[in-house]
Amino acid sequence: MLRFYVFAFLLFLYAPILLLPVFAFNSGTVIAFPLDGFTLDWFAELWTNAELHRALGNSLMVAGASSVLSVLLGLAAARANVRYRFPGKAAALGLVMLPLVLPEIIVATSLLVVVVRFFGWSLSLWTVVAAHVLISTPFAIAILNASFQALDPSLEEAAIDLGETRASTFRLITLPLIMPGIVAALLICFTISLDEFIIAFFLTGSDTTLPVYIWSLLRFPKLLPVIMALGTILVLVSVLILTLAEWNRRRGIARMGGKDTGGFL
Repeated sequence: MLRFYVFAFLLFLYAPILLLPVFAFNSGTVIAFPLDGFTLDWFAELWTNAELHRALGNSLMVAGASSVLSVLLGLAAARANVRYRFPGKAAALGLVMLPLVLPEIIVATSLLVVVVRFFGWSLSLWTVVAAHVLISTPFAIAILNASFQALDPSLEEAAIDLGETRASTFRLITLPLIMPGIVAALLICFTISLDEFIIAFFLTGSDTTLPVYIWSLLRFPKLLPVIMALGTILVLVSVLILTLAEWNRRRGIARMGGKDTGGFL
């Protein structure tokens, strides 16, 4: 009975994703069975769409900037959480991790009010970057916490006893050992930012990101197969990035002699 439940759950969860390539290679413009025939025209159209390329460039810029900033902040927070004790540490970490459980629509609405009404800033890609840093940093902290916990503190203590400064110890000893975790955090944060829609929809200005551009295409039924083709590519890229991130995470744990206890969170 349990196997049947698991199979039914996975089928319900992944069946829509599995249908993406089916209709992406279908020559008809109607998303329905029976299929009309095989074609690569929808993928070819992706290469000639200038607006799509612009939206993709915006998303890559936002994802790249927000992932780097999120990992830098996550690195500092994870280091402080694992290595130091100070009053209010649990409360501070809880506030930082709060975006993990808050609905994105609440976060997006609150940020929109703060950015426009309180600070008086105009909406742009940089407001989206700031918002994506807010929602991506908890994921970076979760991954880097595990990296720091698996790192033996005696290695850093030995380096300091042998004459290294704290800065050089971090650069020469700590950083190389936790580098797989850093790479994994970068890849996860990059994927989260690249796929995020709700916050980008609220905070983007005239320069739209890729998810917002895809949403705008839904108004035109004839372009739905193009969305299917684009979605197929995005799913493959996301799976590849997540696979690389998980491989880096496990490699880092094995490198430090730790035991793998599960996934990222």
